[in-house]
Amino acid sequence: MAYTIPQLPLTIDLETKPILKQLTKAHRALAELKGVVGTIPNQSILISTLFLQEAKDSSAIENIITTHDELYQSDAVAKQFTTFAAKEVYSYAAALQDGYQKVRKSGLITNIQILEIQQTLVENSAGFRKLPGTVLKNEATGAIVYSPPQSESEILALMNNLEQFINDDQLSDVDSLVKMAIIHHQFESIHPFYDGNGRTGRILNMLYLVKNNLIDSPVLYMSRYINQTKGEYYRLLQAVRDAKVWEEWILYMLIGIEQTSHQTTKLIHDIRDLMEKYKIKLREELPKIYSQDLINSLFRHPYTKIDFITVELQITRKTAAKYLEEIVQIGLLSKHKKFKENYFVNDGLFNLLLNNSPK
Repeated sequence: MAYTIPQLPLTIDLETKPILKQLTKAHRALAELKGVVGTIPNQSILISTLFLQEAKDSSAIENIITTHDELYQSDAVAKQFTTFAAKEVYSYAAALQDGYQKVRKSGLITNIQILEIQQTLVENSAGFRKLPGTVLKNEATGAIVYSPPQSESEILALMNNLEQFINDDQLSDVDSLVKMAIIHHQFESIHPFYDGNGRTGRILNMLYLVKNNLIDSPVLYMSRYINQTKGEYYRLLQAVRDAKVWEEWILYMLIGIEQTSHQTTKLIHDIRDLMEKYKIKLREELPKIYSQDLINSLFRHPYTKIDFITVELQITRKTAAKYLEEIVQIGLLSKHKKFKENYFVNDGLFNLLLNNSPK
């Protein structure tokens, strides 16, 4: 039977006992994450590193696969990318960053912003779907799993309803995290774009948490959880359409928020501790070049280049090269050459991001 996408808010009671119990755990974990983010002295460090981690895993869900090496050897400012997949990941990070800035400024998530996010992701301005024919298929069998709305007018009407539901808190008194789960399902069911729906939807999850002051920076690393439970994610998306099992879907999302919050909190603690170790060693062994700005730069880029240090510390290229070579000598960085480019790798940070544990 075809799924009729409901108007929001839903008219069923979603705050069941299991959901209320899981909500307590998810909110507690989110609050802990929000607190630990505030202990990092420079927020751009987390935004630079965790944005790329989220972008990498979210893109992987769509089979856009890149390695950490390919990612960090790319230079988004110079628009030099090692692979097409790395370029796609940086596009995701740029869309997330832009969306985050706009939500922080306006306090809203509008359809115009959603269109801009998707446009940055896919680098075209096709906008909402206007032509029929879009279906979702099983990757293994090719069988049609779900047919989203086909007419432009229906897509626009549903997206306008979703926009109102996201921004008008008077429409529903349901908990914000339950609301986020509903919004995500609704958006993926509308499937308003020809391409980039999954990635746009996952960006919206983080922006909604920022909008509701549940996190200050969009560092909730949730795509890793979805990637690890990909089969369950798609099964539950469809189960709601087939059998209206909202409780199971919402519990899946709440558990994801709790687990991801704990993982990200640990990662941020580890990054903070590693920064302190680098700070002490650099201050003791290279006091003439030590500065907090230098530490921040080394942790903003797991793979740094002379150009990055030159720009961020506003020093000459010769001085930047000298600084990096001296830091290599005391074992805080390792030097690697690829083609004509030298990279100076913060191995401690790289391994944290790769494994969520020190080397």
